[in-house]
Amino acid sequence: MESLNNGSGFNEVELESFQRQIADRFQDLGSVSSDELLSLPWVRKLLDVFLSCEEEFRGILVNNKGRLMKPPLDRLIADFYERSVKSLDVCNAIRDGLDQIKQWQKLMEIVICALGHRNVNKNNTNKRILGEGQVRRARKALSELAVGLVDDKDSSQPLALRNRSFGRNNNSSNSQSKDQHRLGYFRSLSWNVSRSWSAAKQLQAIGSNLVSPRANEITATNGLAMLVFTMGNVLLFVMWALVAAIPCQDRGLQVHFYMSRQFPWAASILSLHDKIMEESRKKDRKNTSGFLMEIYQIDKCSRSLSELTGSVQFPISEEKERELRQRVQEMGQVNEAVTAGLEPLEKKVRELFHRIVHSRTEGLDCLGRGHNSE
Repeated sequence: MESLNNGSGFNEVELESFQRQIADRFQDLGSVSSDELLSLPWVRKLLDVFLSCEEEFRGILVNNKGRLMKPPLDRLIADFYERSVKSLDVCNAIRDGLDQIKQWQKLMEIVICALGHRNVNKNNTNKRILGEGQVRRARKALSELAVGLVDDKDSSQPLALRNRSFGRNNNSSNSQSKDQHRLGYFRSLSWNVSRSWSAAKQLQAIGSNLVSPRANEITATNGLAMLVFTMGNVLLFVMWALVAAIPCQDRGLQVHFYMSRQFPWAASILSLHDKIMEESRKKDRKNTSGFLMEIYQIDKCSRSLSELTGSVQFPISEEKERELRQRVQEMGQVNEAVTAGLEPLEKKVRELFHRIVHSRTEGLDCLGRGHNSE
């Protein structure tokens, strides 16, 4: 690549630094154990990485306002913001997926309450006794849980009616009113999503025509074209990883990442992609509605308890009851982990949504002012 430093603005050193930071961050994400990969804390860290990269990307664009309205950069920037708009629907779908996990939590709590209940026997001793009613209640909840955990690709029913958006917030303040006004443009895209909406197709739309800039485009934009291409790939990968982890309507991972390994960040992103795909191919995770580690743990606990409750005969033996209690305790630990991780991730996804909206608004404002000053 020719030297990009023309004495002002963006230069080759900054580009290399930006790309190297992305490489290091994604390498760090990929260095975790298989038990940590795709867990709630890991997904939250993934979003933190994206937000950090986006903040640096936005700062570079702001420092190079004068170049943004010149071709071909004006077109490349506009394409990037269109991709980011498409990602808003993914954010909404992910929130619905997190809501679905909350419903599974309620079912787990029914099981824990039913099988962990402490009765007092006739001799007024504090001995645990499981009755048929409690076991039936647990079986019913476990059956509903098993249905929800399966990824039914043939189902035409979405996880939830997508008639909400992170833009909707009932808290009133002047700044929030301004946000509501600015979010008006996005309502047609992210306010209501139809039943035919597909996460797989949305990912394909985000990645559509995401190709490496030509040498003359890199030279003409002083390297900023490569910056935009890099950030476009980061956006696509993060959205793909969210869809892989969290239940959402018509999930699909058949997305092609057209990136040469000559880019400093490509190897770490492709390596992480391969690790996630490897998880998806495991026999015990193939048909689950999401590859989130906690979903796998919920599925594992619920299957074990279903088998045990299905083989219970009354009066229940002390050995069988001890085994049930142990499995219930394990489900309780999983439930606690989900509770601890779910709300922080929900807040992070909401932050991601608003950041994308505000960054696009800010970017288009810069472009508009640039054109008006000509």
